[in-house]
Amino acid sequence: MFVLTAFVSCDEVGDTDPGGTSTESMAGDWYVQTLRNGTVVSDYGLISTFNTAANDGKEFWIDDHLFNVWGFKVKTPLTLSSMSFAGNNLASSVVDDVAATPDVIETYEVNVNITEGKITKNGATSTGGHTVDGIYFKAEFSDDPGTIYEVKGYKRTGFIEDEH
Repeated sequence: MFVLTAFVSCDEVGDTDPGGTSTESMAGDWYVQTLRNGTVVSDYGLISTFNTAANDGKEFWIDDHLFNVWGFKVKTPLTLSSMSFAGNNLASSVVDDVAATPDVIETYEVNVNITEGKITKNGATSTGGHTVDGIYFKAEFSDDPGTIYEVKGYKRTGFIEDEH
């Protein structure tokens, strides 16, 4: 009986490799600095870039994880072949459920213009000295029109010396 169940329990269920997403070459967690007129206004906040549900390689999400840069999460058009991204009047609505007042959930809505977005393979050096992918873009927010912020940084490595 044992021998019979051993053969049955080894049944393969097919291909278990889930594959990747259309934007995986541009996706990740990034430690970025935000600058205004060349001066750092936010030092090494965490943002993420990741695929949309459409998985069509035409856009991806940029999420600043609730005010690490400004308070935005937008779908941004991209060009995979040049690893670039940009978009105008991108709508963002984020929920702040850790507001200063307990039991209060606030929604923050803003439109974002993103220009000159680029991810560069092995184009940055982490604070720990590792060669990693770099990210750069300019952003203008509808609640601060006319002010252009530069956001630049490196892909998160997981090494303790690179964490902020």
